[in-house]
Amino acid sequence: MTEAVLSVGKVSIRLTAERWSHIVDEHCELAGMRFEVLETVASPKAVFAGGAGELLAIREVAPGKQLVVVYREMENDGFIITAFITSKTHTLYRRTRIWP
Repeated sequence: MTEAVLSVGKVSIRLTAERWSHIVDEHCELAGMRFEVLETVASPKAVFAGGAGELLAIREVAPGKQLVVVYREMENDGFIITAFITSKTHTLYRRTRIWP
């Protein structure tokens, strides 16, 4: 099952069943957080540039903990690559901020 949300860049971003399976296999703490992953792309606190053209959307999920969703936007659509939770927000804010 593939779901999609509109990013802040107005691009439809897909989350496929294969990617979701990969995410929860690597980051079991995200099991049951599919909606939150999609919402982070649709309504993030901030979006940062990645190192290879990807974007990192962040949203606080607990005090001092950020959900980070890594995705790629192309001209007409895009897709989620991975997601994880981190408390090391200082490393995120060293990146170039894309939004807002």
